[in-house]
Amino acid sequence: MALREGELMSRVVLVTGSTSGIGEATALAFAALGDTVVFNSARSVEAGEKLAKETPGAHYVQGDIANDDDCKRMIREVLTIFGRLDVLVNNAGTTKVIAHTDLEAASVDVWREIFEVNVFGTWNLIREAMPALTESQGCIVNVSSIAGVRATGSSIPYASSKAALNHMTELLAKSFGPVRVNAVAPGLVDTPWTKDWDAIRGAVEAMAPLKRSGQPSDIAEVIVSLAGSTYVTGQVVVIDGGLTLL
Repeated sequence: MALREGELMSRVVLVTGSTSGIGEATALAFAALGDTVVFNSARSVEAGEKLAKETPGAHYVQGDIANDDDCKRMIREVLTIFGRLDVLVNNAGTTKVIAHTDLEAASVDVWREIFEVNVFGTWNLIREAMPALTESQGCIVNVSSIAGVRATGSSIPYASSKAALNHMTELLAKSFGPVRVNAVAPGLVDTPWTKDWDAIRGAVEAMAPLKRSGQPSDIAEVIVSLAGSTYVTGQVVVIDGGLTLL
């Protein structure tokens, strides 16, 4: 489509795991800037289609990032419909709540399940998207966790997966410039995942300098900022109300 003089082309932005929580808030924040947003989920198809219908110019693509064929199909569909990809936000993830002292519960099967999504799935999607992002000189923002930078988190396998994601972010940024690759590392955020974590929420509110847990919009704000920061790459930005200062 030809652009009129002075008219800017909107970015095409794929946000994985974007039918609720941080992913939904992020996709809607990009859309509010006039970007073309692609919503995604592995299972919440009805919610994804509804969001796409309600968001001007948006599209929904179903796909499980833990499935290599789905990753290929998702990127192919985005490129077929829009012809480009400018921003990839890897928000889809999973966890298990397991006490760090419970070695029996943190079985190798649990490690595999978490790494299949948080590490291997993210890697697969980046690998498929990188040619298009290279062509557009676009960017990647990975959604990590403070569990990847501190000895904390819902389980040791989960925390380890986010540490791996952080290092992956730095290595990709070093290897694939001018494609920019950054990550955000949220603390506790009020999402459907954490709705029952009242004890942890109370502790965060008592200890964190900003005296509250995060909201999805807090994380979306920084993701959008990183996507637009043209001289920032290889960074893992902690968003936790100051909790990790303690």
